[in-house]
Amino acid sequence: MFEVLVYVYENYWHGDACPELAHLERKLNAVGFESDEIRDALNWLGDLNLATQRESWRAEQIVSASTDARVTRQSSNSMRVYSVAEQTHLGASCLGFITFLESSNVLPATMREIVIDRAMVIPDGEVSLDELKIIILMVHWSLGEEPDALILDELCDAKAERVAH
Repeated sequence: MFEVLVYVYENYWHGDACPELAHLERKLNAVGFESDEIRDALNWLGDLNLATQRESWRAEQIVSASTDARVTRQSSNSMRVYSVAEQTHLGASCLGFITFLESSNVLPATMREIVIDRAMVIPDGEVSLDELKIIILMVHWSLGEEPDALILDELCDAKAERVAH
């Protein structure tokens, strides 16, 4: 599935340039991806689209109800507590990377929640750091936001291939 997501990210740089899922499915079949990988990726992308729409709607509600004390944005002093299931599924390296991105002001709380939501549906045990990086790229992509160049380098660069100076 992740190979399909990377292909979509690389070939449709801006999320709004991506064709409808049915048309995208035909293109991915023509490229040669396996049907089950395409199906999983398209389901994942469809749910990502729903999650980003939900967060956009929620942000609009917060702005329109800014005088309402019941509807507020997350405070910069708040702390995200991860459930046992999230800790188990994401693992220490992924949670540490999410914390790094948050502290670097690259991953706001709303995006973090979408990333966690999308990571939690990945089957087969603990999510790897490379898989999480693809998820983060896809969340940025779906929101039409390009990550900072240094963060993009961190998300795309294979550390094993780096040469220490």
